[in-house]
Amino acid sequence: MAKHIPNILTMLRFVLIPFIIISVLTDNYLLAFLVLTLSGLTDILDGYIARKYNFITDFGKLIDPLADKATQISILVVLVIEQIIPMWILIVVVLKEFIMIAGASFLYGKDFVVSSKWYGKLATVIFYIAIVCSLARKYFAIDFAFDQYVYYLALALTIFALIMYSKALVKQGAIKKEDILKK
Repeated sequence: MAKHIPNILTMLRFVLIPFIIISVLTDNYLLAFLVLTLSGLTDILDGYIARKYNFITDFGKLIDPLADKATQISILVVLVIEQIIPMWILIVVVLKEFIMIAGASFLYGKDFVVSSKWYGKLATVIFYIAIVCSLARKYFAIDFAFDQYVYYLALALTIFALIMYSKALVKQGAIKKEDILKK
C-alpha cells in the first residue's frame, strides 16, 4: 500500500481541479489559492516520497506531469473565462504542450530519452507563481496587472525549455538539424 502513496497524491491533484475552478468562478480567490497550494504541496510530496523510498513507477512518470498540465491549463482556462488574463497566454501554453505531446508521441518506443530538467520545472513553478499573483490581484482588488509580467517571464522560460528539450533531441539524433532548418 505504501508504494502507491505517490500515485494517490497525484490522483488527488486531479480531484482538486474542479474545486479550484469553482472557487475562481465564484470569486472565492482565497479558497482557490488554498486549494491550489494544497495541490502544489501534494505535487512536491509525491515526488519526494517516490524518490526517497524508490516508489517510482511508469504510471507515476506518466500521470504526474499530466496532473501538472491538467491543473495548469484548467486554471488558465478559467482565468481567461473570467477575463483575468488574456487569451493569448493560454494559446501559447496549449501550443507548447501540444508540441511537447506530439514530440513525445513521435519518440514513444524509440531509444531517445528527454527527462524533466530544471528549466522545465522552473517554467512550471513560475507559471504557478503567476497564477497565484492573478488570484492575489483579484482578491485584493489591485488594478495594476503586475501578474502579466510574471506570465511574460513564465512564457519566456517555457519557450526556453522547449528550445532546450529540442536541442537535447537534436544532440541524441532524434531530430536532424537539417530537417528543422528546411521548415
